[in-house]
Amino acid sequence: MSNFVDYVKIHCKSGHGGAGSAHLRREKYIPKGGPDGGDGGRGGHVIMRGNTQEWTLLPLRYTRHIKADRGENGAKNQLTGADGDDIYIDVPIGTIAKNEEGEIIGEILEDKQEIILMQGGKGGKGNEHFKSSTNQTPRYAQPGMDGEEGFVVFELKILADVGLVGFPNAGKSTLLASVSAAKPKIANYAFTTLTPNLGIVDYRNYKSFVMADIPGIIEGAAEGKGLGHRFLRHIERNSILLFLIPADSESHFQEFKILENELTEYNPELLDKDFIISISKSDLLDDELKKEISAEFPENRKPLFFSGVTGEGLVELKDAVWKKLHG
Repeated sequence: MSNFVDYVKIHCKSGHGGAGSAHLRREKYIPKGGPDGGDGGRGGHVIMRGNTQEWTLLPLRYTRHIKADRGENGAKNQLTGADGDDIYIDVPIGTIAKNEEGEIIGEILEDKQEIILMQGGKGGKGNEHFKSSTNQTPRYAQPGMDGEEGFVVFELKILADVGLVGFPNAGKSTLLASVSAAKPKIANYAFTTLTPNLGIVDYRNYKSFVMADIPGIIEGAAEGKGLGHRFLRHIERNSILLFLIPADSESHFQEFKILENELTEYNPELLDKDFIISISKSDLLDDELKKEISAEFPENRKPLFFSGVTGEGLVELKDAVWKKLHG
């Protein structure tokens, strides 16, 4: 699940409405038949639809334009033209659609949910609608209306059980790779992870939960520094948060407070979530150093120690996550 696409912009155009018919009734035994034109069909809508089989916006990455069909024109015998075919854009649960001004059009929260992004144009009225006492045979009808057109931005806030929160190089990608089949990019420089990665973590008795490796926070991220809001919005959609502070940090508790502050600055409700504090890369520590680090933290916020490289503490970490999720 490492090919995560969280932002796509597509030009969408709904269908033009069909024109109404100006047909007049012409039959052998009805010399004064009058108006007989039908209405035009509406243009096709552009519709966003939830699909639980989709995990990312990757299928839309190379889609630049989407256009729905126009409605058919009305016909004689007051026959209404067929509506244009709607066009559907299947997206993962949790996808938000916005217009060019950044206003939210809608959000997909469940499978098969549909939201019309661009309304098809209305079909024109046939000449039957314009008959009056002073005009018994109107020879005009209404043309179809244009459909809506514009750019739509699709954003996916990832939906995971546990989100990994930490500075760049805190060991988030290493942890995800060690407990799941995900293959995030791992290297010794900041912002190795530029988009979130998802992994399914196997737990005891064939249970599992979804873990998200979220790009690293830097101080000032809530103000837009670094990757800024691009990653902070993903944190909102995780059930619990797992803070990772690397063993080689200069001040472990201070690093946690910076992370906590950035989340608070962005959205204070984020810290209403359950969270776990952990010390990554603990293979660098002996027992005495672990005690010293643990002493930096208040009694109700003692960290767990683990190493994604050696596997030390991973079982205990997964137990703690599962307990938070289902406790």
